[in-house]
Amino acid sequence: MKLTLVAAMSGALALTPLSGYAQEAAIYSGMDRVHPAWAEHGMVVAQEEIAAEVGRDILVAGGNAADAGVAVAFALAVTLPRAGNLGGGGFMLVHDAKSNVTKAIDYREMAPTTADRDMFLDEAGEADTNKSRYTGLATGVPGTVAGMQLVLDQYGTMSLSDVLQPAIRLARDGIIVTADLADSLKALENRLKKWPASAAIFYKPDGSYYEPGDRLIQSDLAATLQRIADEGPDGFYKGQTAQEIVDAVQASGGRITMDDMANYTAISREPVTGTYRGYDIVSMPPPSSGGIHIIQILNTLEGYPIGFLGQNSADTIHLMAEAMKRAYADRSEYLGDPDFFHVPQAQLLSKIYAADIRDGISINRATPSEEIKPADLTPYESDQTTHFSIVDKDGNAVSNTYTINFSYGSGMVADGTGVLMNNEMDDFAAKPGVMNAYGMIGGDANAVEPNKRPLSSMSPTIVMKDGKVFMVTGSPGGSRIITTVVQLIMNVIDHGMNIAEATVAPRIHHQWQPEVLRVEEGLSRDTIAALEAKGHKVEVMETMGSAQSIVVDAEHGLLLGGADPRQTSSAARGY
Repeated sequence: MKLTLVAAMSGALALTPLSGYAQEAAIYSGMDRVHPAWAEHGMVVAQEEIAAEVGRDILVAGGNAADAGVAVAFALAVTLPRAGNLGGGGFMLVHDAKSNVTKAIDYREMAPTTADRDMFLDEAGEADTNKSRYTGLATGVPGTVAGMQLVLDQYGTMSLSDVLQPAIRLARDGIIVTADLADSLKALENRLKKWPASAAIFYKPDGSYYEPGDRLIQSDLAATLQRIADEGPDGFYKGQTAQEIVDAVQASGGRITMDDMANYTAISREPVTGTYRGYDIVSMPPPSSGGIHIIQILNTLEGYPIGFLGQNSADTIHLMAEAMKRAYADRSEYLGDPDFFHVPQAQLLSKIYAADIRDGISINRATPSEEIKPADLTPYESDQTTHFSIVDKDGNAVSNTYTINFSYGSGMVADGTGVLMNNEMDDFAAKPGVMNAYGMIGGDANAVEPNKRPLSSMSPTIVMKDGKVFMVTGSPGGSRIITTVVQLIMNVIDHGMNIAEATVAPRIHHQWQPEVLRVEEGLSRDTIAALEAKGHKVEVMETMGSAQSIVVDAEHGLLLGGADPRQTSSAARGY
C-alpha cells in the first residue's frame, strides 16, 4: 500500500493510506508529500480538482509534464468555465530537464487586423468600458488551442487527440456541479443570460439554476473539442468552429474575421531571468509584465534583511509596498507587446536600478503615489484567470496561467461552439492614463494596434536552485498576480515556510494607483496601525489570488504541492 503524507493548512502532518485516488478527494486542500523519490513520480496542482486528476492520470499513463499540462488546460475549459478556456489565451513556461532549458510559450490573444487605437472611445473621446468589456469588440483572437499545439509539438510525447479525450468525455457526459460552480453561475446570471447561447448551456430550460449535485452537460463544447481532436488546430481556427465564432463576434459589434482566426500564431519566447538570494528566478517575458516586475521587486527587496524583519511584520510589508509601487509605476510607461514596443528590459531587471529604487525608499515613511513617477529610462490580468503547476518523474516542469479575463469573459458563448469568448481587449489602454477594469494605467506602449497582444499581469514562474527546478508557481488575480507570486517566493526563501504555509499566509498588494495598501484578513491590528503610522492607507479587502505551487525537496526525494484554499475546488494530485 502506498502512503501519502498530507499537510493540512495548519501545517500539521498526517499519514494517509492511498489505496486508489478516491480517498485523496476528501483532502480539502494543502500539501501532498509524494514518496518515494521525486524522480520517479509526478504532481499536478490546479484550481479545480477534476482537472488536476486528469493531469495526474496522464502522468501515470506515461505522459510528461507538457502532455499533462495540455490535458489540464483543455479539461479546465469544461470544469472551470469561468476561467479555463478555448476562447481565451495565456502563457506557459516549460522546463525541459534533459537540456536544462526553459522556454516561454506566448499564446496571448491578438487584436483583429481592423483594430484601431480609438475603437473603445465614445463620441466625446472618452473610454467606453461597455465596448471594451461586454460587446464583440472586447474579444481578441483566441490563442489557447494554438498554444497547446505548440507545447505538444515542442515538448510533448502524446498526440493532441489523446490528451483531448478526458475533456471530450467530461463535456459530453457531463460534470457534477460543485458548490463553487453553482455559486459562480448565480453571481454572473445577468452577464450570461444576456446571451441566449450562454443561457442555454449554463441554466436549465426554465431559467433556473444548476445546483450542487446536478449534472452539467456541454454538448456543443464536446463537439468543438472533438473537431479539434480530429482536425488539429484547423478544427478551431478554420472551418465550422471558426465561422461560428466570427459570426457571433461580428453580430455583437466585433471585428474578428476568418483571416484573423486562420492567421493566429503562438510564439516561443525566451523567459526573463534574475536571481534572488542564490536562487534563479525564471518567469514570463512581455507581453506579460509579470516576469519583469517580479524580478524588479525582488531585486529591490534583496537589499533588505527581510528574513530578520519577519514575515508580514509592519517593516516587511512597508518595504514590499514601496517596491511594488515603483514597479507598477514603471509598468504604466514601459511595458507592452515587444513585437510593437521596445521594452527597456535590461534596465528594469538591473540590480543597479534596484539599488537606485532603494535609495528613494524611506524605512519610516510611505512615499505618496503622487510623488512616484515612472523611472527616466533610456528608450530602446483577474481572479477569473487560473493557474496550474506540474512536475513529472523526469524533472520536467510546466507553469501555466491562462484566462478569458472577466469571470466567464464577456459572457458570450459563440452559438454552436460551446466556447465562451474572452474580453481581453480591455487589457489594452483604451486611452492613455485611463484605468482598466483592474485599476491598471497604461500608455502608448499598450495602446490598441492591429495584431498586437494586450499587456498582461499573468506570471507563470519557475524558481531554480543549483540548476534544477526548486519551485513552480503562479496565480490568478488580475493586477494582484505579480505581488502574489512575489510573496509566495519570499515566504519560502526568506521565511523558510513550507509550501502549504507559504500559500495560506495573508497577502498584501499595492499597485501605485490607486493609493491603497490592500491587505487580506489575518494581520494584527497593531501591524495595521504601524503601517498607517508610516503613512499607508490600509484597506482590508477580500482574498487575493489562488496560487497553485510545487516545491521540489530533492534532499528527501519529495514533491510538495500547495493548493490554495482561497478557492475551495483547488487540489494537489500526485502519485
